Amino acid sequence: MRESVIYQEIHEEGLLEGIQRGLQREISLVTRLLTRRVGELSPELEAQIQSLSVETLEDLGEALLDFTGVEDLVSWLGDHAG
Repeated sequence: MRESVIYQEIHEEGLLEGIQRGLQREISLVTRLLTRRVGELSPELEAQIQSLSVETLEDLGEALLDFTGVEDLVSWLGDHAG
């Protein structure tokens, strides 16, 4: 059964969905933490955050602890985003 093409496709789809859900949760958490730390985020900043790789998003999650204002976030994104 596990060797069948259909099983493999379903298994792969399930894994991808799980990864996507995990990424969305991480984006949501970092966004909530940033909002508490620096205030409301503009749609442009939210879009930039959503486009970050997992590794960069994790780095942002650590860096935000040092932020004192939205300017720090903008500067950090300028240095680290794409």
